[in-house]
Amino acid sequence: MLDSKTTEFRTNFVREPQNLRHNPALVLNADYRPLSYYPLSLWSWQDAVKAAFLDRVTIVAEYDDVVRSPTTEIKIPSVVVLKEFVKPQKRVAFTRFNLFLRDEFSCQYCGAKGDLTFDHVTPRARGGITSWENVVAACSRCNLKKGSKTLSQSGMSLRKKPLQPNASYLQNMGRKFPPNFLHDSWMDFLYWDAELEA
Repeated sequence: MLDSKTTEFRTNFVREPQNLRHNPALVLNADYRPLSYYPLSLWSWQDAVKAAFLDRVTIVAEYDDVVRSPTTEIKIPSVVVLKEFVKPQKRVAFTRFNLFLRDEFSCQYCGAKGDLTFDHVTPRARGGITSWENVVAACSRCNLKKGSKTLSQSGMSLRKKPLQPNASYLQNMGRKFPPNFLHDSWMDFLYWDAELEA
């Protein structure tokens, strides 16, 4: 279970449209895996109903709630599966969000969460480049302490070596940060392909 501080911190990075708060639908690819874990692939109930009406998805689970038109009544979908497979992206964009996700939203020097920025391990002033292998998430305090010094000059060390993640790695990292709302009908689809612990 996530603590309230982690939940509050996470919401700073994920924008939740108002219409997703009521009866969102989990969207699965044609292979029955979520399109993404973080942010979790969700549609508003209106988009899910429209996609079902247009025959673009198969409804595999429903809420008890219904919507009505003058001639039709339909249960609101809670899980939908795309009829056509969407090929996942192999390339991972080098963005602040993906960097923070790779580093589990924690400072790579002290482990603190919240108030994150990023730091060049080898400072740009010393020839360091902006790349997956040279940039890490850092809290403001550690970033200020390190400044334009090298790790040895600052007496600091990294918790783990920064590497370029692949899409599969980021998908797995995303599973560690479930959204505030998880409907019971989603559970079998969210974790069925997770690696079992020995």
